[in-house]
Amino acid sequence: MTELARQTDTDLETRRRRARFRAWHRGMREADLILGRFADEYIAGMDETRMDEFETLLEVPDGDLLKWMTGEQPVPPAFDTRLFRDIRATASKL
Repeated sequence: MTELARQTDTDLETRRRRARFRAWHRGMREADLILGRFADEYIAGMDETRMDEFETLLEVPDGDLLKWMTGEQPVPPAFDTRLFRDIRATASKL
């Protein structure tokens, strides 16, 4: 493995650890459970592109996220991604 490949793997692992922590420590318990459980199950397999999407979603305020999850408000097109739909599908199994 080249040094660049090792560095890239390390950087991605660091991002995964940070994102998983953030997913479990958001502020609203409901959002913690939705995003934290999803991260526990799927974050290890996320590539850089999917991590970018997940980290962007972690920036969304809990209230907005929960309204999108429940259908109380429509999901804005920028967030209506396959990742969001996967999270919502996983949350519906809780």
